[in-house]
Amino acid sequence: MITASIVGATGYTGAVLTDILDGHAHVQIKTLTSKSYVGRRVSEVFPHLRVQGIYREYSLDAVQGSEVVFVCYPHGEAHSVVAELVEAGCRVVDLSADYRLKEPRDYEEWYGFRHPRADLVSEAVFGLPERYRAEIAKARIVANPGCYPTGMLLGLLPVVDEIDESGVIVDSKSGVSGAGRTPTEKTHFCSVDENFKAYSEVGHRHTAEMAQELALAAGRFLAISFTPHLLPVDRGILSTLYFRPKAGLMGTEAWLERYRAYYQAEPFVEVCDHAPSLSEVVHTNYCRLTVREDKAAGVVKVFTVIDNLVKGASGQAVENMNIMFGLPEDAGLRRRV
Repeated sequence: MITASIVGATGYTGAVLTDILDGHAHVQIKTLTSKSYVGRRVSEVFPHLRVQGIYREYSLDAVQGSEVVFVCYPHGEAHSVVAELVEAGCRVVDLSADYRLKEPRDYEEWYGFRHPRADLVSEAVFGLPERYRAEIAKARIVANPGCYPTGMLLGLLPVVDEIDESGVIVDSKSGVSGAGRTPTEKTHFCSVDENFKAYSEVGHRHTAEMAQELALAAGRFLAISFTPHLLPVDRGILSTLYFRPKAGLMGTEAWLERYRAYYQAEPFVEVCDHAPSLSEVVHTNYCRLTVREDKAAGVVKVFTVIDNLVKGASGQAVENMNIMFGLPEDAGLRRRV
């Protein structure tokens, strides 16, 4: 039985993570921490969760003895807690962006803080199982990927060698839960309902993560133009990815065969003949995708869908934990959450 704690358990990702771990046959939840709900029962804050437990204030003593700790703090607030936990002997899955980028100086440009732990930045493993499974198994720190990069990378990994020098266009639509639980003017019901808009039109933070991992997979830099949009739905991300193949077109069926071969052994990636919709994956840890060749335009289009709170966050975090502790990768992730 793995003893696990969640630091920052009352955001959307923390709540979904609590639900998954509570139903995991190999996990015992030790401590759930919160800044806003100390002393409150889980069922008071989230009535839909039938989970026993009371939220505590974070301290190292509160989570001491946990074999794994999930850190669900906002970007810029997680790195010091992660460092403290690792030095205390815990293995950590960090759901913030604080250890995803490999160059410490990039945090100042993209996230507005100077990273104090270059040593741990270089040690952390990017937690995309389909790419780094062997490294995740041995890691002390797993940097859980962002939701947009997860859908984008899964859509392009099988074809990175085929993308020409013009790079990639990433067009993504996300449910409102991707913005977090704290309401803002942009995410207020009256702003989102019966509406649809782009945001962070140039320079979204996840672009750095996408560019880093795509370049590592391809062995060369590939330009990325990324545009996120806000859908008037609770959860889910649909991404359409466009690229020109450097070796020329080869037909939709040939592209599909390449994707089927690449993902044939993957438990959470499903290659479809049809263009998948959000309803096929929400509340699950699956990514569904397909590919189409647009002969008239000379481009290839890839369509991916994930649940931003599950495969894009908490479910993938549990998938990483399973790998770290030698469990079946789908343990605790077979049900809807």
